[in-house]
Amino acid sequence: MRWFVVLIWALTSVACAAQTTQVNPADLTLTVTVANGDVAPYVQEMVLVTIEGQYRRHVTREIMEQPDLEGFNWMQLGPDQWYDTTERGKKVKNLRRRMALYPDRPGTLTIGAFTHHLTLTDEGDDWFPHDIQSQPITIEVLPAPEVKSWWFPVRHLEVSDTWSNAPDRLKPGEGVLRVIRVEATGVPPDMIPPMPELHSPSAMIFAHPEKRLVELSPEGPVSVAFWRWTIRPGNHTSAIVEPISFDYFDTRNRVPRTVTISAQRVAMDESSLPDPVLPPEPARLFALPVLILFGVALAGGLGAILFGRQFAGLDRLRQVALLDPLRRKMRRAAAARDLPGLRRAAIAMLARDGYSVARCELLKDLDRDAFGRTPGHLDGRAFARRFLASR
Repeated sequence: MRWFVVLIWALTSVACAAQTTQVNPADLTLTVTVANGDVAPYVQEMVLVTIEGQYRRHVTREIMEQPDLEGFNWMQLGPDQWYDTTERGKKVKNLRRRMALYPDRPGTLTIGAFTHHLTLTDEGDDWFPHDIQSQPITIEVLPAPEVKSWWFPVRHLEVSDTWSNAPDRLKPGEGVLRVIRVEATGVPPDMIPPMPELHSPSAMIFAHPEKRLVELSPEGPVSVAFWRWTIRPGNHTSAIVEPISFDYFDTRNRVPRTVTISAQRVAMDESSLPDPVLPPEPARLFALPVLILFGVALAGGLGAILFGRQFAGLDRLRQVALLDPLRRKMRRAAAARDLPGLRRAAIAMLARDGYSVARCELLKDLDRDAFGRTPGHLDGRAFARRFLASR
């Protein structure tokens, strides 16, 4: 029984000694460390900082005061993490905070002291305030290197190029959606290069607004950009989309790199194209009927001249809508404001009558209105009149 009383007295004495107004500096510590502190970062390059605290006394309340961080842009990488460890049989409370700092100017910059305002208890179970501080850290920041376009220092980069369907097996009048996904670790979304302009000698390209997202991770922010275009062959057969590229700086290996996305052929599926219109075989005329026909035509022409009459010829007949079903179809679609029907009639006339620069330009105007950002402004009747009058 005596040894039990002695044990209780000893434990009580230790507990009372631990909760006093006299604070041992080793019981409460706050440190700040910089990842890869031996490497001088460039301007706008991420500096990964970890703030860690160890608390061997009971903490009733706490507030972390952050320094001004002059010369840096910054973001906190998630909420503070509190966890317990055991040290010589005693529980120790731990705090961890991760931050990403981005220096905005070269030279010597200082990460000021973090202050943790704590509320502790004394031997009478009364509360009293106590502050602990980290040591300031000084880093040297290098000026950003001269680059041709966009300074893009990134810890890790992944780029993917996807298409909504096979770009070389399109149906007539069909487009394809291209999406380039750029995932960058260690940068905020606004540091990803702007969406490039896609070029093609003959394709029709419609750019969509880009989207940017960000997720926080212990290794830094993970930003994602989506670049999107709808592409259609301009000559209704095939087109080549030119390659695109951009540069970035690999901060892990300290080397500049280039991302290149290769050229891509966008084409119609040959099995879905209409059969080509073959020219008619030349007629074989015998000499005697030709001479008779020539004489009749000559006599008729002389007679028309004598009476002051002229013949309009066969071209007039081709302009009569009643004799051309495709013309009637186009005018009905224009009257009904049926843009898909209007486009189908235009493509059918191109397939029948052959390629025409003027008509293809009119068809591009129709596609820009149908697939653009503000569709519905094209006058279908005016389009039909210009298309039928073009050659």
